[in-house]
Amino acid sequence: MSSDQPENPPPPEGTPGPGPDPHAGSGPPPPGYGPPGSGPPPGSGPPPFGQGGTPYGGYGSPFGEGQNPYGGAGGAQDPLAGMPPLASRGKRLVARIIDALIVGIPVGALLFFLIGGFDYQDTARSTLQQIIYTLVYLVYEGLMLTSTGQTVGKRIMGIRVGMLQNGAVPAGQPGWFRASVYSLPALVPCCGSLFWLVNVLFCVFDKPYQQCVHDKAAKTVVVEAS
Repeated sequence: MSSDQPENPPPPEGTPGPGPDPHAGSGPPPPGYGPPGSGPPPGSGPPPFGQGGTPYGGYGSPFGEGQNPYGGAGGAQDPLAGMPPLASRGKRLVARIIDALIVGIPVGALLFFLIGGFDYQDTARSTLQQIIYTLVYLVYEGLMLTSTGQTVGKRIMGIRVGMLQNGAVPAGQPGWFRASVYSLPALVPCCGSLFWLVNVLFCVFDKPYQQCVHDKAAKTVVVEAS
């Protein structure tokens, strides 16, 4: 026998040879398939709220683009996000009572000396007194709202009227329209009083802004004064 036999004889015919090295010549793993425990670089993470999205899944503020006119942080789709607290119904009621007294006492005193006291049996006199009081109240509220967003009663109670879209004072047409929708329907015989009652009670059921009908018409909202 010869001593020159090869150390590793060839495999028998039909035996598969070794396959290619699975790691030889392979490039970097595709994104998301790195070694176990790997992740994004330290310090990276989801964008903060307001940059590319919000925790509510939306973009931007419902009260304006880029900034919130009420002074709060924008970026949420919550309809009340960034607004001051809504004025309570109790404060709104007390403010109305104060305003009614501020207008009603001097007007009533003046009418008493001019045409006599209120008489339900004298339809002409009572109607005239109602018209005068309504018009005076309309002018009073319209002037106050369009200048500062507050009547005397609202200022005492620490609340104000602002435009729903941007929180601005309802200057010009919105303020006068709001005052008109509140006051003038009361002059309509019979149904005027019913409309007034529905109007002032509407805020009890309205969501989310607790608006009365005159707020809906003028697109205003009543909030706490900052």
